[in-house]
Amino acid sequence: MRVLFDNGVPRGVAAALSEHTVEEGPSRGWDTLGNGELLDAAEAEGSNVFVTTDRNIRYQQNLSRRKTAIVVLGSGRWRLIKTRVPEIAAAIDTAVAGTLIEVEIPVG
Repeated sequence: MRVLFDNGVPRGVAAALSEHTVEEGPSRGWDTLGNGELLDAAEAEGSNVFVTTDRNIRYQQNLSRRKTAIVVLGSGRWRLIKTRVPEIAAAIDTAVAGTLIEVEIPVG
């Protein structure tokens, strides 16, 4: 699967996704795009899963028309996320186009 990370997703998550192709929005020159434009660009490039820390994306996008699945992380802080990497990887592995999966990240 092709996975696109939004700006707030720590790079350390990519280490758990070795069987996937992981790209970062900023490395593609997409760091100035809004969510809708970013998802459009990701879909045009063949991304299957978009990973973001933007918890409001579910209210900003019509997911039913999307060719990409969205995985939302409950935090962008690596010290909190690193303990949830297996859950994040499982969410990405099971993601289906047009759906959103939220991975809760406890704060303490």
